[in-house]
Amino acid sequence: MALWGGRFSDAPTDSVFALSRSIHFDWRLAPYDLRSSLAHLRVLQSSGLLKADVASKIEAALRELISEVASGKFEPAAGDEDVHSALERGLTEKLGEVGGSLRAGRSRNDQVATDLKLFAIDHMLDIAQQIVNLQEALISKAQEYSDAPAPGFTHMQHAQPILFGHEIAKHVHAFARDIDRISDWLNRTSVSPLGSGALAGSGLGLMPEVTAQDLGFARASANSIDGVSDRDFVAEALFIISMIGVHLSRIGEEWCIWATTEFGWAKVADAYSTGSSIMPQKKNPDMAELARGKAGRLIGNLTGVLAMLKGLPFAYNRDLQEDKEPLFDSIDTLRLVLPAVTGMIATTNFDREKMLAAAPQGFSLATEVADFLVRSGVPFATAHDAAGKCVAICEAKGVQLHELSDADFSGVHTLLTPEIRSSLTVAGAIASRTTIGATGGSALSKQLTDAAAETKALKVKISTQITAFSEMMGQ
Repeated sequence: MALWGGRFSDAPTDSVFALSRSIHFDWRLAPYDLRSSLAHLRVLQSSGLLKADVASKIEAALRELISEVASGKFEPAAGDEDVHSALERGLTEKLGEVGGSLRAGRSRNDQVATDLKLFAIDHMLDIAQQIVNLQEALISKAQEYSDAPAPGFTHMQHAQPILFGHEIAKHVHAFARDIDRISDWLNRTSVSPLGSGALAGSGLGLMPEVTAQDLGFARASANSIDGVSDRDFVAEALFIISMIGVHLSRIGEEWCIWATTEFGWAKVADAYSTGSSIMPQKKNPDMAELARGKAGRLIGNLTGVLAMLKGLPFAYNRDLQEDKEPLFDSIDTLRLVLPAVTGMIATTNFDREKMLAAAPQGFSLATEVADFLVRSGVPFATAHDAAGKCVAICEAKGVQLHELSDADFSGVHTLLTPEIRSSLTVAGAIASRTTIGATGGSALSKQLTDAAAETKALKVKISTQITAFSEMMGQ
Protein backbone atom coordinates (compact mmCIF):
# COMPACT_ATOMS: atom_id res chain seq x y z
CA MET A 1 0.00 0.00 0.00
CA ALA A 2 1.51 3.32 -1.09
CA LEU A 3 1.14 6.38 1.14
CA TRP A 4 1.46 8.75 -1.80
CA GLY A 5 0.57 8.94 -5.50
CA GLY A 6 -2.37 11.33 -6.00
CA ARG A 7 -0.46 13.69 -8.24
CA PHE A 8 1.22 10.92 -10.27
CA SER A 9 -0.19 9.62 -13.54
CA ASP A 10 2.10 6.59 -13.68
CA ALA A 11 2.95 4.05 -11.04
CA PRO A 12 6.61 3.40 -10.24
CA THR A 13 8.37 0.94 -12.48
CA ASP A 14 9.35 -2.39 -11.01
CA SER A 15 12.97 -1.30 -10.71
CA VAL A 16 12.02 1.93 -8.93
CA PHE A 17 9.76 0.08 -6.51
CA ALA A 18 12.44 -2.52 -5.83
CA LEU A 19 15.03 0.17 -5.09
CA SER A 20 12.64 2.21 -2.96
CA ARG A 21 11.24 -0.72 -1.01
CA SER A 22 12.57 -1.06 2.53
CA ILE A 23 10.02 -3.38 4.13
CA HIS A 24 12.44 -6.31 4.01
CA PHE A 25 14.62 -4.63 6.62
CA ASP A 26 12.52 -1.95 8.33
CA TRP A 27 9.72 -4.34 9.35
CA ARG A 28 11.53 -4.82 12.64
CA LEU A 29 10.48 -1.25 13.48
CA ALA A 30 6.82 -2.33 13.52
CA PRO A 31 6.40 -2.56 17.33
CA TYR A 32 7.88 0.91 17.75
CA ASP A 33 5.80 2.34 14.91
CA LEU A 34 2.65 0.98 16.49
CA ARG A 35 3.56 2.39 19.90
CA SER A 36 4.29 5.83 18.44
CA SER A 37 0.98 5.58 16.57
CA LEU A 38 -0.83 5.14 19.88
CA ALA A 39 0.84 8.29 21.20
CA HIS A 40 -0.08 10.17 18.03
CA LEU A 41 -3.66 8.91 18.21
CA ARG A 42 -4.02 10.23 21.76
CA VAL A 43 -2.89 13.71 20.79
CA LEU A 44 -5.19 13.73 17.75
CA GLN A 45 -8.09 12.94 20.03
CA SER A 46 -7.12 15.42 22.75
CA SER A 47 -6.73 18.12 20.09
CA GLY A 48 -10.31 17.51 18.92
CA LEU A 49 -9.29 16.19 15.49
CA LEU A 50 -10.76 12.75 16.12
CA LYS A 51 -14.00 12.01 17.87
CA ALA A 52 -13.83 9.68 20.84
CA ASP A 53 -15.69 6.83 19.12
CA VAL A 54 -13.41 6.96 16.07
CA ALA A 55 -10.29 7.15 18.25
CA SER A 56 -11.53 4.19 20.27
CA LYS A 57 -11.94 2.09 17.13
CA ILE A 58 -8.49 3.03 15.88
CA GLU A 59 -6.91 2.27 19.25
CA ALA A 60 -8.57 -1.15 19.35
CA ALA A 61 -7.29 -1.89 15.83
CA LEU A 62 -3.79 -0.71 16.74
CA ARG A 63 -3.74 -2.98 19.78
CA GLU A 64 -4.91 -5.88 17.64
CA LEU A 65 -2.06 -5.15 15.24
CA ILE A 66 0.42 -5.03 18.11
CA SER A 67 -0.65 -8.53 19.11
CA GLU A 68 -0.76 -9.82 15.53
CA VAL A 69 2.66 -8.42 14.66
CA ALA A 70 4.14 -9.97 17.80
CA SER A 71 2.63 -13.38 16.99
CA GLY A 72 3.44 -13.23 13.29
CA LYS A 73 -0.22 -13.30 12.28
CA PHE A 74 0.12 -9.96 10.48
CA GLU A 75 3.06 -9.71 8.10
CA PRO A 76 4.13 -7.46 5.22
CA ALA A 77 2.67 -8.08 1.78
CA ALA A 78 4.47 -7.96 -1.55
CA GLY A 79 2.99 -4.56 -2.36
CA ASP A 80 4.02 -2.88 0.89
CA GLU A 81 6.74 -0.28 0.41
CA ASP A 82 7.81 0.08 4.02
CA VAL A 83 6.77 -0.61 7.59
CA HIS A 84 4.53 2.46 7.68
CA SER A 85 2.54 1.54 4.58
CA ALA A 86 2.22 -2.06 5.75
CA LEU A 87 0.76 -1.05 9.09
CA GLU A 88 -1.60 1.50 7.55
CA ARG A 89 -2.78 -1.28 5.25
CA GLY A 90 -3.43 -3.35 8.34
CA LEU A 91 -5.50 -0.56 9.85
CA THR A 92 -7.58 0.03 6.72
CA GLU A 93 -8.22 -3.68 6.36
CA LYS A 94 -9.70 -3.64 9.85
CA LEU A 95 -11.43 -0.24 9.77
CA GLY A 96 -11.88 0.79 6.16
CA GLU A 97 -11.30 4.41 5.16
CA VAL A 98 -11.19 5.58 8.78
CA GLY A 99 -7.90 3.72 9.16
CA GLY A 100 -6.24 6.49 7.18
CA SER A 101 -7.23 9.09 9.78
CA LEU A 102 -4.12 8.39 11.81
CA ARG A 103 -1.91 9.93 9.15
CA ALA A 104 -3.14 13.44 9.97
CA GLY A 105 -0.45 15.70 11.38
CA ARG A 106 2.50 13.40 10.81
CA SER A 107 4.77 12.30 8.00
CA ARG A 108 6.86 9.25 7.38
CA ASN A 109 9.78 11.61 7.96
CA ASP A 110 9.07 12.27 11.65
CA GLN A 111 7.51 8.82 12.02
CA VAL A 112 10.59 6.88 10.98
CA ALA A 113 12.94 9.09 12.99
CA THR A 114 10.83 8.41 16.08
CA ASP A 115 10.61 4.68 15.41
CA LEU A 116 14.34 4.38 14.85
CA LYS A 117 15.11 6.26 18.05
CA LEU A 118 12.83 3.98 20.06
CA PHE A 119 14.42 0.92 18.46
CA ALA A 120 17.92 2.21 19.16
CA ILE A 121 17.15 3.09 22.80
CA ASP A 122 15.64 -0.35 23.39
CA HIS A 123 18.62 -2.19 21.94
CA MET A 124 21.35 0.04 23.37
CA LEU A 125 19.90 -0.64 26.82
CA ASP A 126 20.12 -4.36 26.08
CA ILE A 127 23.74 -3.93 24.98
CA ALA A 128 24.50 -2.05 28.20
CA GLN A 129 23.03 -4.91 30.21
CA GLN A 130 25.17 -7.44 28.34
CA ILE A 131 28.28 -5.34 28.92
CA VAL A 132 27.60 -5.39 32.66
CA ASN A 133 27.40 -9.19 32.45
CA LEU A 134 30.77 -9.16 30.70
CA GLN A 135 32.23 -6.87 33.36
CA GLU A 136 31.06 -9.27 36.06
CA ALA A 137 32.83 -12.14 34.30
CA LEU A 138 36.02 -10.09 34.01
CA ILE A 139 35.91 -9.04 37.66
CA SER A 140 35.37 -12.64 38.76
CA LYS A 141 38.30 -13.83 36.64
CA ALA A 142 40.50 -10.98 37.89
CA GLN A 143 39.65 -11.90 41.48
CA GLU A 144 40.50 -15.53 40.76
CA TYR A 145 43.99 -14.52 39.59
CA SER A 146 44.49 -11.54 41.92
CA ASP A 147 47.44 -13.33 43.57
CA ALA A 148 49.06 -14.71 40.40
CA PRO A 149 52.29 -12.96 39.30
CA ALA A 150 52.88 -12.61 35.57
CA PRO A 151 54.94 -10.45 33.25
CA GLY A 152 53.35 -7.22 32.13
CA PHE A 153 53.97 -6.12 28.54
CA THR A 154 54.61 -3.00 26.52
CA HIS A 155 55.45 -3.23 22.83
CA MET A 156 54.77 -7.01 23.23
CA GLN A 157 57.99 -7.19 25.28
CA HIS A 158 58.35 -8.05 28.96
CA ALA A 159 58.10 -4.80 30.91
CA GLN A 160 57.48 -5.18 34.65
CA PRO A 161 56.00 -7.91 36.84
CA ILE A 162 52.30 -7.53 37.62
CA LEU A 163 49.49 -9.51 39.17
CA PHE A 164 47.56 -11.19 36.39
CA GLY A 165 44.27 -10.06 37.90
CA HIS A 166 45.43 -6.50 37.23
CA GLU A 167 45.92 -7.36 33.56
CA ILE A 168 42.42 -8.76 33.24
CA ALA A 169 40.83 -5.95 35.24
CA LYS A 170 41.95 -3.30 32.78
CA HIS A 171 39.15 -4.40 30.46
CA VAL A 172 36.52 -3.70 33.13
CA HIS A 173 37.40 -0.02 33.01
CA ALA A 174 37.28 0.12 29.22
CA PHE A 175 33.76 -1.29 29.21
CA ALA A 176 32.77 1.10 32.02
CA ARG A 177 33.61 3.94 29.65
CA ASP A 178 31.43 2.31 27.00
CA ILE A 179 28.50 2.25 29.42
CA ASP A 180 29.17 5.91 30.23
CA ARG A 181 28.98 6.64 26.51
CA ILE A 182 25.67 4.80 26.25
CA SER A 183 24.35 6.81 29.21
CA ASP A 184 25.41 10.10 27.61
CA TRP A 185 23.95 8.93 24.30
CA LEU A 186 20.61 8.18 25.96
CA ASN A 187 20.45 11.77 27.24
CA ARG A 188 21.16 13.25 23.82
CA THR A 189 18.83 10.83 22.07
CA SER A 190 15.89 11.55 24.39
CA VAL A 191 14.42 14.12 21.98
CA SER A 192 11.18 13.22 20.19
CA PRO A 193 10.94 14.04 16.46
CA LEU A 194 7.22 13.18 16.39
CA GLY A 195 5.27 16.30 15.52
CA SER A 196 7.94 17.64 13.19
CA GLY A 197 5.87 16.50 10.21
CA ALA A 198 7.64 16.38 6.89
CA LEU A 199 9.91 19.24 7.97
CA ALA A 200 7.81 22.27 9.03
CA GLY A 201 5.82 20.93 11.95
CA SER A 202 2.03 20.60 11.93
CA GLY A 203 -0.70 23.18 11.31
CA LEU A 204 -3.25 21.08 13.15
CA GLY A 205 -2.48 22.34 16.63
CA LEU A 206 -0.90 19.11 17.86
CA MET A 207 1.29 18.99 20.96
CA PRO A 208 4.70 17.41 20.28
CA GLU A 209 5.67 17.80 23.93
CA VAL A 210 2.74 15.57 24.94
CA THR A 211 3.66 12.75 22.57
CA ALA A 212 7.29 13.12 23.68
CA GLN A 213 6.29 12.52 27.28
CA ASP A 214 3.98 9.66 26.27
CA LEU A 215 6.89 7.90 24.53
CA GLY A 216 9.35 8.41 27.39
CA PHE A 217 11.40 11.16 25.74
CA ALA A 218 12.71 14.03 27.84
CA ARG A 219 11.56 16.68 25.38
CA ALA A 220 10.33 17.37 21.86
CA SER A 221 12.58 18.56 19.06
CA ALA A 222 13.18 22.32 19.20
CA ASN A 223 13.53 22.52 15.40
CA SER A 224 11.31 20.48 13.12
CA ILE A 225 13.85 20.40 10.28
CA ASP A 226 16.48 19.04 12.63
CA GLY A 227 13.86 16.66 14.02
CA VAL A 228 13.41 14.83 10.72
CA SER A 229 16.98 15.06 9.42
CA ASP A 230 19.03 14.36 12.56
CA ARG A 231 20.76 11.01 12.49
CA ASP A 232 23.52 11.91 14.92
CA PHE A 233 22.01 9.35 17.24
CA VAL A 234 22.58 6.62 14.63
CA ALA A 235 26.17 7.64 13.93
CA GLU A 236 26.94 8.01 17.63
CA ALA A 237 25.37 4.65 18.46
CA LEU A 238 27.49 3.09 15.72
CA PHE A 239 30.59 4.75 17.16
CA ILE A 240 29.81 3.41 20.64
CA ILE A 241 29.22 -0.05 19.20
CA SER A 242 32.46 0.21 17.22
CA MET A 243 34.36 1.21 20.36
CA ILE A 244 32.88 -1.75 22.20
CA GLY A 245 33.94 -3.88 19.25
CA VAL A 246 37.48 -2.54 19.51
CA HIS A 247 37.58 -3.40 23.21
CA LEU A 248 36.29 -6.90 22.46
CA SER A 249 38.87 -7.22 19.70
CA ARG A 250 41.68 -6.46 22.14
CA ILE A 251 40.39 -9.21 24.42
CA GLY A 252 40.24 -11.54 21.44
CA GLU A 253 43.81 -10.74 20.47
CA GLU A 254 45.12 -11.35 23.99
CA TRP A 255 43.23 -14.62 24.36
CA CYS A 256 44.60 -15.81 21.01
CA ILE A 257 48.16 -15.01 22.11
CA TRP A 258 47.78 -16.57 25.56
CA ALA A 259 46.31 -19.74 24.03
CA THR A 260 49.27 -20.32 21.68
CA THR A 261 51.65 -23.21 22.27
CA GLU A 262 54.45 -20.67 22.64
CA PHE A 263 52.72 -18.93 25.57
CA GLY A 264 50.62 -21.78 26.85
CA TRP A 265 49.01 -19.61 29.52
CA ALA A 266 45.33 -19.91 28.60
CA LYS A 267 43.27 -23.06 28.40
CA VAL A 268 40.08 -22.05 26.62
CA ALA A 269 37.13 -24.29 27.47
CA ASP A 270 36.08 -26.80 24.84
CA ALA A 271 32.61 -25.24 24.72
CA TYR A 272 34.18 -22.00 23.45
CA SER A 273 36.64 -23.56 21.01
CA THR A 274 36.44 -25.29 17.64
CA GLY A 275 38.52 -27.89 15.82
CA SER A 276 40.00 -28.41 12.39
CA SER A 277 38.42 -30.30 9.51
CA ILE A 278 41.78 -31.86 8.62
CA MET A 279 44.01 -31.65 11.73
CA PRO A 280 42.45 -33.70 14.53
CA GLN A 281 44.71 -32.28 17.23
CA LYS A 282 43.63 -28.68 16.73
CA LYS A 283 41.75 -26.68 19.35
CA ASN A 284 41.22 -23.16 18.09
CA PRO A 285 40.10 -20.08 20.07
CA ASP A 286 37.58 -19.15 17.40
CA MET A 287 35.39 -17.02 19.68
CA ALA A 288 38.38 -14.81 20.37
CA GLU A 289 39.18 -14.64 16.66
CA LEU A 290 35.59 -13.80 15.73
CA ALA A 291 35.49 -11.06 18.36
CA ARG A 292 38.61 -9.64 16.77
CA GLY A 293 37.26 -9.99 13.24
CA LYS A 294 33.79 -8.57 13.85
CA ALA A 295 35.29 -5.27 14.99
CA GLY A 296 36.14 -4.46 11.36
CA ARG A 297 32.53 -4.97 10.37
CA LEU A 298 31.31 -2.64 13.12
CA ILE A 299 33.81 0.05 12.13
CA GLY A 300 32.75 -0.35 8.48
CA ASN A 301 29.11 0.27 9.33
CA LEU A 302 30.06 3.46 11.17
CA THR A 303 32.13 4.83 8.31
CA GLY A 304 29.40 3.95 5.81
CA VAL A 305 26.78 5.96 7.69
CA LEU A 306 29.12 8.91 8.21
CA ALA A 307 29.89 8.98 4.49
CA MET A 308 26.15 8.87 3.70
CA LEU A 309 25.36 11.72 6.10
CA LYS A 310 28.17 14.10 5.20
CA GLY A 311 26.57 15.71 2.13
CA LEU A 312 22.86 15.85 3.00
CA PRO A 313 21.34 19.35 2.66
CA PHE A 314 18.24 20.83 4.24
CA ALA A 315 15.69 18.41 5.76
CA TYR A 316 14.86 14.80 4.89
CA ASN A 317 16.54 13.08 1.94
CA ARG A 318 15.94 9.53 0.80
CA ASP A 319 19.59 8.77 1.44
CA LEU A 320 18.50 8.39 5.06
CA GLN A 321 16.94 5.06 4.16
CA GLU A 322 20.54 3.83 4.36
CA ASP A 323 20.79 4.52 8.10
CA LYS A 324 18.90 1.42 9.23
CA GLU A 325 20.68 -1.62 7.85
CA PRO A 326 24.11 -0.62 9.26
CA LEU A 327 22.55 0.09 12.66
CA PHE A 328 20.57 -3.16 12.63
CA ASP A 329 23.60 -5.15 11.55
CA SER A 330 25.92 -3.64 14.14
CA ILE A 331 23.43 -4.21 16.95
CA ASP A 332 22.79 -7.79 15.84
CA THR A 333 26.50 -8.49 15.49
CA LEU A 334 27.37 -7.11 18.92
CA ARG A 335 24.54 -9.01 20.58
CA LEU A 336 25.97 -12.20 19.10
CA VAL A 337 29.55 -11.50 20.16
CA LEU A 338 29.00 -10.29 23.73
CA PRO A 339 27.54 -13.50 25.25
CA ALA A 340 30.15 -15.66 23.52
CA VAL A 341 33.07 -13.56 24.78
CA THR A 342 31.53 -13.41 28.27
CA GLY A 343 31.29 -17.19 28.38
CA MET A 344 34.81 -17.63 27.00
CA ILE A 345 36.26 -15.39 29.70
CA ALA A 346 34.30 -17.02 32.51
CA THR A 347 35.45 -20.54 31.55
CA THR A 348 39.11 -19.93 30.65
CA ASN A 349 41.77 -21.26 33.02
CA PHE A 350 45.30 -19.86 33.19
CA ASP A 351 48.55 -21.63 34.07
CA ARG A 352 49.85 -19.95 37.21
CA GLU A 353 53.22 -21.71 37.14
CA LYS A 354 54.02 -20.65 33.58
CA MET A 355 53.05 -17.06 34.28
CA LEU A 356 55.12 -16.99 37.46
CA ALA A 357 58.13 -18.47 35.70
CA ALA A 358 57.85 -15.88 32.94
CA ALA A 359 57.42 -12.90 35.29
CA PRO A 360 61.14 -12.09 35.84
CA GLN A 361 62.25 -12.95 32.31
CA GLY A 362 63.35 -10.29 29.86
CA PHE A 363 65.03 -8.35 32.68
CA SER A 364 61.61 -7.14 33.85
CA LEU A 365 63.11 -6.25 37.25
CA ALA A 366 65.47 -3.63 35.83
CA THR A 367 63.22 -0.80 36.99
CA GLU A 368 63.71 -2.07 40.55
CA VAL A 369 67.44 -1.36 40.19
CA ALA A 370 66.69 2.21 39.13
CA ASP A 371 64.15 2.69 41.95
CA PHE A 372 66.65 1.32 44.50
CA LEU A 373 69.13 4.01 43.48
CA VAL A 374 66.46 6.75 43.48
CA ARG A 375 65.56 5.83 47.06
CA SER A 376 69.27 6.34 47.83
CA GLY A 377 69.16 9.87 46.44
CA VAL A 378 70.41 9.25 42.91
CA PRO A 379 68.70 11.29 40.13
CA PHE A 380 66.46 9.03 38.09
CA ALA A 381 68.26 9.73 34.80
CA THR A 382 71.51 8.47 36.36
CA ALA A 383 69.72 5.55 37.98
CA HIS A 384 68.08 4.61 34.69
CA ASP A 385 71.46 4.60 32.97
CA ALA A 386 72.97 2.41 35.70
CA ALA A 387 70.12 -0.10 35.47
CA GLY A 388 70.63 -0.27 31.71
CA LYS A 389 74.33 -1.02 32.23
CA CYS A 390 73.40 -3.86 34.60
CA VAL A 391 71.21 -5.34 31.87
CA ALA A 392 74.08 -5.04 29.37
CA ILE A 393 76.35 -7.01 31.73
CA CYS A 394 73.63 -9.66 32.12
CA GLU A 395 73.33 -10.03 28.35
CA ALA A 396 77.11 -10.33 28.00
CA LYS A 397 77.27 -13.01 30.71
CA GLY A 398 74.03 -14.75 29.78
CA VAL A 399 72.54 -14.35 33.26
CA GLN A 400 69.55 -12.64 34.92
CA LEU A 401 69.81 -9.55 37.13
CA HIS A 402 69.69 -11.39 40.43
CA GLU A 403 72.60 -13.55 39.26
CA LEU A 404 75.05 -10.61 38.97
CA SER A 405 77.81 -10.55 41.54
CA ASP A 406 78.25 -7.90 44.19
CA ALA A 407 81.29 -6.70 42.24
CA ASP A 408 79.20 -6.37 39.08
CA PHE A 409 76.67 -4.18 40.88
CA SER A 410 79.19 -1.98 42.69
CA GLY A 411 81.18 -1.62 39.48
CA VAL A 412 78.16 -0.01 37.83
CA HIS A 413 77.38 2.28 40.78
CA THR A 414 78.83 2.46 44.28
CA LEU A 415 75.35 2.68 45.81
CA LEU A 416 74.34 -0.66 44.32
CA THR A 417 75.13 -2.47 47.55
CA PRO A 418 74.28 -6.13 48.26
CA GLU A 419 70.91 -4.91 49.67
CA ILE A 420 69.81 -4.53 46.04
CA ARG A 421 69.09 -8.25 45.98
CA SER A 422 66.08 -7.84 48.25
CA SER A 423 64.51 -5.69 45.53
CA LEU A 424 65.20 -8.15 42.73
CA THR A 425 62.23 -10.42 43.34
CA VAL A 426 58.92 -10.56 41.54
CA ALA A 427 56.99 -10.54 44.81
CA GLY A 428 58.90 -7.52 46.07
CA ALA A 429 58.47 -5.59 42.83
CA ILE A 430 54.72 -6.18 42.83
CA ALA A 431 54.27 -5.50 46.54
CA SER A 432 55.98 -2.11 46.22
CA ARG A 433 53.27 -0.85 43.82
CA THR A 434 50.65 0.32 46.31
CA THR A 435 49.39 3.60 44.83
CA ILE A 436 45.88 3.97 43.41
CA GLY A 437 45.55 1.99 40.21
CA ALA A 438 48.80 0.10 40.71
CA THR A 439 49.33 -3.64 40.50
CA GLY A 440 50.21 -4.31 44.16
CA GLY A 441 47.95 -6.65 46.08
CA SER A 442 46.26 -4.02 48.27
CA ALA A 443 45.76 -1.63 45.35
CA LEU A 444 44.36 -4.40 43.17
CA SER A 445 42.03 -5.55 45.93
CA LYS A 446 40.60 -2.04 46.27
CA GLN A 447 40.32 -1.70 42.49
CA LEU A 448 38.30 -4.91 42.20
CA THR A 449 36.12 -4.11 45.21
CA ASP A 450 35.28 -0.69 43.79
CA ALA A 451 34.68 -2.12 40.31
CA ALA A 452 32.34 -4.79 41.69
CA ALA A 453 30.33 -2.16 43.59
CA GLU A 454 30.12 0.13 40.57
CA THR A 455 29.08 -2.73 38.32
CA LYS A 456 26.40 -3.82 40.77
CA ALA A 457 24.98 -0.28 40.84
CA LEU A 458 25.06 -0.09 37.04
CA LYS A 459 23.20 -3.38 36.81
CA VAL A 460 20.38 -2.02 38.98
CA LYS A 461 20.26 1.27 37.04
CA ILE A 462 20.14 -0.39 33.63
CA SER A 463 17.54 -2.91 34.79
CA THR A 464 15.36 -0.02 35.98
CA GLN A 465 15.72 1.74 32.62
CA ILE A 466 14.83 -1.42 30.73
CA THR A 467 11.75 -1.94 32.90
CA ALA A 468 10.64 1.66 32.34
CA PHE A 469 11.06 1.31 28.57
CA SER A 470 9.18 -1.99 28.55
CA GLU A 471 6.33 -0.42 30.53
CA MET A 472 6.18 2.51 28.10
CA MET A 473 5.97 0.13 25.14
CA GLY A 474 3.15 -1.78 26.83
CA GLN A 475 0.99 1.28 27.52
